Amino acid sequence: MTHSRKTFIKHLGVTALALPLLSFQKATLDPKLKIGLASYTLRKYNLTQLIEICKRLDIKDVAFKSFHLPLESSDSEIKAIASKVKEVGLNLYGGGVIYMKNEEEVKNAFRYAQAAEMKLIIGVPNHELLPLVEKYVKETNIKLAIHNHGPGDNVYPTPATVYEKIEKLDNRIGLCIDIGHVVRLGMNPIEALKKYGHRMFDMHLKDVDGMFAKSESIQIGRGVINIPAVLKTLKEVNYQGVMSIEYEKDENNAESGLAESVGYLRGILAMMERY
Repeated sequence: MTHSRKTFIKHLGVTALALPLLSFQKATLDPKLKIGLASYTLRKYNLTQLIEICKRLDIKDVAFKSFHLPLESSDSEIKAIASKVKEVGLNLYGGGVIYMKNEEEVKNAFRYAQAAEMKLIIGVPNHELLPLVEKYVKETNIKLAIHNHGPGDNVYPTPATVYEKIEKLDNRIGLCIDIGHVVRLGMNPIEALKKYGHRMFDMHLKDVDGMFAKSESIQIGRGVINIPAVLKTLKEVNYQGVMSIEYEKDENNAESGLAESVGYLRGILAMMERY
């Protein structure tokens, strides 16, 4: 990809400013943060194309949205797709976001995850269904990470609204913090990561072009989110999950923006290891 001189200098300046944030002991850098993919990013691409893009970008960890593994699939269909994905070296660690608005949808979500041998569901269960969700979590040992959806969402708009509902539930029920939606509410994602990182099983890593409700997704590193500070905070809270990129821009031509985002993240992570 090509960048203008102005854009390159801007990025270089941001990188230089980030260095003080990254000056901590290398001993704190283990385990390494894992860059993964929320497959919603490639919602206009088929499964074969997704696999090829992951190969080119050396992405190993993927959470499938139903575009690539339909929720209504039979167990045998799910197993066949999951097997194909594993054969090419991808780790299908989770599925979502999966909405659960009634008991049947809860039951189906866990059936789906079991058939695919997923370890995690990224979900949005209605509040009244949480006792049933907890029951299935205990029975299957599949974790549930509840996703916050930002402005306009009346169920779980913020990480705080998730945590207040799950704090006393089984500790295999946690959060998927979407930092873009946090920022769209005018909030600081660093505070959320520090406060709820101990119960965070997944995250949607993205950047946005402003701190307002209608701000839009942009290549990671070009927006308003302090990505180096986010990565530093994930280290500090000893985050064990996947940093799942959800790049929502350019849905018909997402590969280039995804590649730029992956490259930016890897550059920052490499600097974190050096300084």
